[in-house]
Amino acid sequence: MRRFPRPSMRRVVIVVPSLFTLFNLFFGIWSIVLASRGEFYRAGWYVVVAGILDALDGRVARLSGAGTRFGAELDSLVDVVSFGVAPAFLIYQLEFTSGGQAEWIFCYFYVMAAAIRLARFNITQAGRTKRHFVGLPSPAAGMTLATFYPFTTTDLYRVVFRYLPRHHTMQLLVILLTILMVSNVRYATVPRAGLRTVRGLLGLVTILFILVFGLLEHDAFFFPLGVAYMAYGVLRAVFLGFLDEESEGEEAEIAGPIVITDGEPGADDIGERSRGIEPRGRVD
Repeated sequence: MRRFPRPSMRRVVIVVPSLFTLFNLFFGIWSIVLASRGEFYRAGWYVVVAGILDALDGRVARLSGAGTRFGAELDSLVDVVSFGVAPAFLIYQLEFTSGGQAEWIFCYFYVMAAAIRLARFNITQAGRTKRHFVGLPSPAAGMTLATFYPFTTTDLYRVVFRYLPRHHTMQLLVILLTILMVSNVRYATVPRAGLRTVRGLLGLVTILFILVFGLLEHDAFFFPLGVAYMAYGVLRAVFLGFLDEESEGEEAEIAGPIVITDGEPGADDIGERSRGIEPRGRVD
């Protein structure tokens, strides 16, 4: 009886992070569909679900040592949809459809900035150990826009926006998010939790704080958290300056050719070793 070759365990492990990425895309598309039907509350939270899956695919890839060049490129393409197109369409349907025929241009520039930010990330930071992000991460920008509508259902919103013109405030927010994504402003990465060091303990406390308030007061918590994270980078840049020294091994240029050479049979995916790219660890 002829035996069929079993798929190697490594191939199975490599597929798992990409499954998280594809589910990320699924919720991004679903958010667009719901926004087109006027279901803004669910549409906003599905972008947040996509953000959670985006964080998990990178973690799974690092833990399994299964990062690939294909996975990194797929992740960036999916992120343009889930954190660029989906929140831009949501905020257009929610806020800009009644503002005039040219209001869509705000959404265009936002999506354009998300695409540029992800392309720059692939060149300068993908596959490297990161202590910070250069430019506001696109998932943070997308989830900030997406959680605006849930925030409008809270008492806190009525207090904060009582004296602010909502339409112009949202225009300003989209402009700021657009600029910050393509800027050189540095943003802290997700803190690593631990019990052995002070930094690890602070990271653990921060994560627990986000989890507790995110579960108990999610409608009133996530949009202010996104705005606070956005403001943190700006204030840090103002006080410390934009021209900090580049961290070790970081490339400052944002454009240039990427040379991919074919690896020998058995080399990791698409000549990845020849480029010196480490297993992917994307949180972007």
